[in-house]
Amino acid sequence: MEPQITLRNLGRSDLMITPIGLGCWQFSKRGNLAGKFWPSLDDALICDVVRVSLEGGINWFDTAEVYGQGESEKALARSLVSLGRKPGEVIVATKWWPMFRMASNITQTIGDRLACLNPFPIDLYQVHQPWGFSSEVREMEAMADLVRSKKIKYVGVSNFPAKMMRSAWETLQKSGINLVSNQVQYSLLHRNIEADGILETAKELGITIIAFSPLAQGLVTGKFHDNPELLKSIGFRKYSARFKPAGLEKSRPVAELVKQLAVKYHVTPSQVALNWLINFHGDTVVAIPGATKARHASENTGAMKFRLSPEGMKLLDEVSRGFID
Repeated sequence: MEPQITLRNLGRSDLMITPIGLGCWQFSKRGNLAGKFWPSLDDALICDVVRVSLEGGINWFDTAEVYGQGESEKALARSLVSLGRKPGEVIVATKWWPMFRMASNITQTIGDRLACLNPFPIDLYQVHQPWGFSSEVREMEAMADLVRSKKIKYVGVSNFPAKMMRSAWETLQKSGINLVSNQVQYSLLHRNIEADGILETAKELGITIIAFSPLAQGLVTGKFHDNPELLKSIGFRKYSARFKPAGLEKSRPVAELVKQLAVKYHVTPSQVALNWLINFHGDTVVAIPGATKARHASENTGAMKFRLSPEGMKLLDEVSRGFID
């Protein structure tokens, strides 16, 4: 019998989420520049990925306006409807894109977001980047207006440094609202939030860290170390320093330990990496791996159904400490 998946609170809210959700950037249908990062997935495949995620226990999905200019949101909603899910039966998070916009745009465009996700409500609405023309204070004031008008349930941010995250939290507190999450890059091969104050501040304020790119774009699994030929078909990633020979050598010890633990626990390397991420800091960190195939979705959900030993988690911590920059 598989162990029960334990839900956890999203920040200081009553929203109960699984430790792993599904990231939906790959549902963008190549709808804009951000969407062209992925191949176009047809609706049948997207529905299959969503179905397997749900069957595996995942209860929440993270998308964004900029993922195909609403195409990801629409595809997610279509899939949930076709699978018979009703509003309130799943949790949906999306994000407002701030570039070249003022905070007033948050309230002006909320109707578009709700239309794309129809009939599902927005459980978590996040400011996608700290790049807007308005301050985080004005942005949080606009978000508070949406909470008061019941157009969204909870407020989060994404990619906010510690100082801005605290400022956003303080602004919402004036309206009696909690900032519940900060979505940031975090993995065994990208542990910067442990050094720049983000993780420490999140723990202090009761803010959940939502980890994107939790597998370091597949690097942590060791597949590129074992088969460098794969590097020819990974698009823009191959130009990143960590995919160059020196970068691969730096991460090789982490990938090797991940693979060893996978054998020990009879799981996959990606499941080991995800399990460390969602358990090492207690309930503070959750993860949103993506999936472009049903088997990827199944692998994601399996990461919640075992637990690394304290010794295993400590070994992974020690071998990856070189990635705390």
